[in-house]
Amino acid sequence: MAQSTSTFLEELMNAARGCFALLTGDRQAPTWFDFSQRGLIGSLIATTIAIGLAGFGPVLIGVPLPAGAATQSIVVNAVLFAAQAATGFVALRQMGRQDGFIPYLVASNWVTLASAVLLLLSTLLGPLGVVILALVVILALATFINIGRFIVTLTPLQIGILFVSQAVGVFLALAVVAILFVPPTPAV
Repeated sequence: MAQSTSTFLEELMNAARGCFALLTGDRQAPTWFDFSQRGLIGSLIATTIAIGLAGFGPVLIGVPLPAGAATQSIVVNAVLFAAQAATGFVALRQMGRQDGFIPYLVASNWVTLASAVLLLLSTLLGPLGVVILALVVILALATFINIGRFIVTLTPLQIGILFVSQAVGVFLALAVVAILFVPPTPAV
């Protein structure tokens, strides 16, 4: 476990090293993350920043958004985060691995911030940004698997169960959000 750091910036730098270690399959990845209560709070701040970047990032770099799009993005991402965390907790609890929830959440939250930064960069690249989007999907899958392997120490079957449970939870959350945000079609 990473030593408790004195500043958020130090925690951010260590977490960036941890995210890179997850990407490269380095078994020492857990040493870069702080799994204490302070580390959990830091990772939740990182997720809050990531959600804010998803909503307001394009505007900050000069990309105009339709009215209400930033708020809608923030709400959707917050609901998806809650669904991911809840289904992760339930799945790990069912496997008898509640001990892995906080480490899973901490590492996942930092990966979320890294993904948000990459997605914002993809916006700057216009049509070429599609390549970055595809890369983010691949990297997200790799980090998810390695969080399961190195951070939570799950078996391949358990990683699959966690992945499927979160996919179902996120899909259901998207359905609920769609019902809440998509205006009804007027009857003809």
